Amino acid sequence: MTAVRIDGKAIAAELREKIAAEAQTLIGETGVVPGIAVVIVGEDPASKVYVASKGKAAKECHFHSVEHSLCADVGEAELLSLIEELNGDDAIHGILVQLPLPDHIDESKVLNLIRPDKDVDGFHPINVGLLTAGERDKAMVPCTPAGSLILAKRAIGNLSGKDAVVIGRSNIVGKPMAALLLAESCTVTIAHSRTKDLPDVVRRADIVVAAVGRPEMIKGDWIKKGALVIDVGINRIPAPERGEGKTRLVGDVEFDSAAENAGHITPVPGGVGPMTIALLMANTLTAARRKAGLDDLDYAALLG
Repeated sequence: MTAVRIDGKAIAAELREKIAAEAQTLIGETGVVPGIAVVIVGEDPASKVYVASKGKAAKECHFHSVEHSLCADVGEAELLSLIEELNGDDAIHGILVQLPLPDHIDESKVLNLIRPDKDVDGFHPINVGLLTAGERDKAMVPCTPAGSLILAKRAIGNLSGKDAVVIGRSNIVGKPMAALLLAESCTVTIAHSRTKDLPDVVRRADIVVAAVGRPEMIKGDWIKKGALVIDVGINRIPAPERGEGKTRLVGDVEFDSAAENAGHITPVPGGVGPMTIALLMANTLTAARRKAGLDDLDYAALLG
């Protein structure tokens, strides 16, 4: 048995196309142009590439997009002042601060200052609380878990009654992913580095979401026959076969061996990653629609 490879890149492109069409409708009917502001501190190359891809996606979706690039030694007070300014800007519906921030800046202080209705990353405690309380329709949902859920539903449809294991307990992926799966009526286990007999815990799962941040940690013989595997991990490892100093990207799952058992699996790269940016655009459109007094869109339904 060979798993069906879930093409996150293609699904994300399809979703961005739908978002662009819905944005044009919103602009035409209300005059509201979805606006997103991205704040980046320092010159980290990976962050720069990621921010550029967000800007490109925003342009494709007909959004108003601004980027604020601050030097690495910017004072915390100056950054907080910028956030306050963006909070009060009616042309901006979504604010995203690229992480990580320099050590001299209190990350939680910055993220918690973003207005919850503009928190398109879904990291504010109010959004976390709403999601955990089962009020997703009032929350901003973190982009990576939301994108992962869409991929899961696109692959196997109804998730109700499935046994799901989320490996990783981060506030950014693990915990919100578990909340989303619970809302889909899955039976959810959150596993982590101290889970006893982790391979056996994973082997009983119909759905495995790997978000532990360790390259190829989850082996193929951990995967139940026919299981759905969503690999959130993005790890860069040495690739001497490509030449001296070369690297390659891998997930948290050992893809080739896992694909022998899984029914569906996301690759790395080309799986969850593109969906994260697509869902950032979706959250920005949602924020703009809420500002205009309109209902949220069901993005999974938009994809059919």
